[in-house]
Amino acid sequence: MNPLTFDRDKPLDFVALGRLCIDLNANEINRPMEETVTFTKYVGGSPANIAIGMARLGMKTGFVGRVADDQLGRFIVRYLQDNQIDTASVLTDRSGSVTGLAFTEIKSPTDCSILMYRDNAADLKLEPQDINEEYLKQAKAILISGTALAKSPSREAILLALHYARKHGAVVFFDLDYRPYSWTSPAETAIYYNLAAEKCDVLIGTREEFSMMERFERNAEEDDETTARKWFGYQASVVVIKHGKHGSIAYTRQGERYPGVTFPAKVVKTFGAGDSYAAGFIYGLMQGWDISRSTEFGAAAAAIVISSHSCSEAMPTQEQIEAYIAKCRNGEIVGS
Repeated sequence: MNPLTFDRDKPLDFVALGRLCIDLNANEINRPMEETVTFTKYVGGSPANIAIGMARLGMKTGFVGRVADDQLGRFIVRYLQDNQIDTASVLTDRSGSVTGLAFTEIKSPTDCSILMYRDNAADLKLEPQDINEEYLKQAKAILISGTALAKSPSREAILLALHYARKHGAVVFFDLDYRPYSWTSPAETAIYYNLAAEKCDVLIGTREEFSMMERFERNAEEDDETTARKWFGYQASVVVIKHGKHGSIAYTRQGERYPGVTFPAKVVKTFGAGDSYAAGFIYGLMQGWDISRSTEFGAAAAAIVISSHSCSEAMPTQEQIEAYIAKCRNGEIVGS
């Protein structure tokens, strides 16, 4: 079962919008950040990682966003281009903004944290005038993430992009990607998340993220099926609720429920799993696969990425994911 339909005549498969930043991943793992001396630089940001994942899977991919007028901004654009991602709508912000930084701490495979520097970040300078209707008109699907809704003018730009996507029949994916440090209050967060989610076809998030969105619901129940039914009252056709190591559950408007599988992994760090899962899952849906196969593909992609030091650089190809699934089935891969 796959309830989504994509316009095969459109030239761009997938366009992501929003956060482009730098991940600085600790090289000295299994120790706190206070004792970490060196870091390796990667392109980061959830929508950027997902876009890179889609490009690695062979999808014709574009990006809409802003980068800082600095060395790191240029590094990001070059990396996207090297991964065959169209950067025609990636603009250089010249207001004095900076590139957002994410320092990662890897105390153990299951004890990881991120120290973010997001003040005056270039990606949140995205303006409504940066949203090119003709560009989005070419896309079969677009992806937004919650971080881009945290500040003006980025939030207005994203809402305009949603309007254009709906106008021109693009399928809209919403990776909830809730980062508390980006927001001024829980009320503000819930309001803008709900405004955006009402216009999206597929919602992907953790149980905690969906609960955050329901903070104003009278007698709200933290129940997955209740949550899914709420969004089927708007635009959504598919709602995916993730439960970490316990996997995911995908719900459809038709009342179907698809528990996701998990794969063993030699875990290095936990971050990046959600982005790789989203890329694999979205790719499967865009290939016309049923939801069960798509969630399996996403789960295998996630297992590969959490077994690697990086997020963006580790995004796998279709061949790598299929080989990983086969090895797991043959018992060649066991968890750490």
